Amino acid sequence: MPVGNDLPPAKPSHYSPRMVVLAWLVVVLAGYLPGSVPAGFLAGRLKGVDIRTVGSGNIGATNAFRILGKGIGIVVLLIDVMKGLLPCLFLPALVAGVFPEGRTPEPETLQLLIGVSAILGHNYPCWLGFKGGKGIATTAGVVGAVAPVPLAICLGAWAVFFVASRYVSVASIAVAVVLPISVAALPGEGGDRFGPLFWVFLFLGVMAIWKHRINIQRLMNGTEHRMWSKREEAAN
Repeated sequence: MPVGNDLPPAKPSHYSPRMVVLAWLVVVLAGYLPGSVPAGFLAGRLKGVDIRTVGSGNIGATNAFRILGKGIGIVVLLIDVMKGLLPCLFLPALVAGVFPEGRTPEPETLQLLIGVSAILGHNYPCWLGFKGGKGIATTAGVVGAVAPVPLAICLGAWAVFFVASRYVSVASIAVAVVLPISVAALPGEGGDRFGPLFWVFLFLGVMAIWKHRINIQRLMNGTEHRMWSKREEAAN
């Protein structure tokens, strides 16, 4: 029986770069595919309406509220939130198993990548020619899964700006700015104010503002619609 230096070397873990690339692709799809389910579009179809051709033309919850009614709008909103929340909570442990032994990323890394992929799925669904929503509700779901305290701050900011302006777009843009700031102002246990979470949230905030660029133009022109204005109530 070999002893000391005569012990046989440990068997190396067999993997190929292709296996690792495919594993990362599985992680992305684990977030993107649930996120790409176009709840607002499907709800409109059930009502005989193509929500992309009416109202703002957006498939998100706000347009669903305006066009399909408050009840359906709430359902669409909840589904859009769950598209970000549930994959982040339950899929990281599952997709970790597709990586070769010794190459499994940290759970937080998997969670963040799944979350970003879910938001990209909502914003750019392959089923609708990559033309989707603005991602605010799905982003809220992702933030709720990975950083509940910043989510609470963002919800408070959204409520304040919405009540003050009655513009959903103004409240959403405000939240996009507050999101990375909340992480920098309240660092986690590690005390890293500008760690990966900050940069991911900064990216999400910039993307949300970009998706609202038409709303910003309408705000500047004075043509943006307020939520539950008399004109919208009459249209509904």
